[in-house]
Amino acid sequence: MKKGILVVISGPSGTGKGTICNRILSEMDNIEFSTSMTTRDPREGEIDGVHYFFVTKDEFEKAISEDAFVEYADVYGNYYGTLRKEVNARLDSGTDVLLDIDVQGAMNVMKDYPKETFIFIRPPSLEELEKRLKGRGTDSAEVISRRLSEAEHEISLADEYGYQVVNDDLDEAVAEVKKIICEEHDKKAR
Repeated sequence: MKKGILVVISGPSGTGKGTICNRILSEMDNIEFSTSMTTRDPREGEIDGVHYFFVTKDEFEKAISEDAFVEYADVYGNYYGTLRKEVNARLDSGTDVLLDIDVQGAMNVMKDYPKETFIFIRPPSLEELEKRLKGRGTDSAEVISRRLSEAEHEISLADEYGYQVVNDDLDEAVAEVKKIICEEHDKKAR
């Protein structure tokens, strides 16, 4: 059986990573998100084992000590992590795995999966990114300023990725990511 490929998509907040990933999942066959583990409480409608594996902080920290994660982070007081066994089980079954993670997480995944597919989503410019972040209407000026500062640092790491896609036009960006995934399959088939 042919092994699946791991596709890691990351980039600064506000570049449209989540939207691109959702389109990829709905438009391509044989690709899935890996179910992550978290210590946050389930939101209405979320199902344990489907949307996340919901665990206690102690259970999560035990998993950290057992090296169970490809990557994990503490986000505003809750842990989130990508389980190694979830990723490997899907890949071994021939299913492609899509990860939508931050740049720090992607750098960690690169250490364990250096030959996999890493795609950095870039904004057309920092000015456009600022406009998008302000347009969301969800963050204070202070948070937007912090996100822009983080974006500059994250963009400086873009050359670590195998691919970079500028999300200036959503349909074009999605088409480019789909093309990259298809090319990666062609490479592995050779």
